[in-house]
Amino acid sequence: MRAVLQRVTAASCTVDGDITGAIESGFLVLLGIEDADTVEDLEWLAQKIIGMRVFSDESGLMNKALADVGGDILLISQFTLFASTKKGNRPGFTRAARPDVAIPLYEKMIEKLSDLLGKRVKTGIFGADMKIALLNDGPVTIIIDTKNKE
Repeated sequence: MRAVLQRVTAASCTVDGDITGAIESGFLVLLGIEDADTVEDLEWLAQKIIGMRVFSDESGLMNKALADVGGDILLISQFTLFASTKKGNRPGFTRAARPDVAIPLYEKMIEKLSDLLGKRVKTGIFGADMKIALLNDGPVTIIIDTKNKE
């Protein structure tokens, strides 16, 4: 799994003119799922997202996690995070999980993050043509890959 975390002061997802999810302060999380991903990857990644200390403390240092600041999460499925750009200029997406694999893991991630955060995670719609608006705070953008735990 790959996740791009963006610390935001606002983010929203719109599908066909309707807002499906919107948050104020917190994380916009773009989540890519590949065929090799497991529930263990999901659980590790969920803990990382919830525990990521990138919110400012009283001294202006990035020492606070999402729960410390009462932040929210907008979770968006993003198969293009597994684009292969090795050959040519047209990306391939063969590593991205097909919907029959990705949807159950995506739904499980929604549940896991909601449980860990103690409140409902906002979402887009899996597979839809989503329009994402955000106001990146910092900007702070972090990429996490469960197959490359740096």
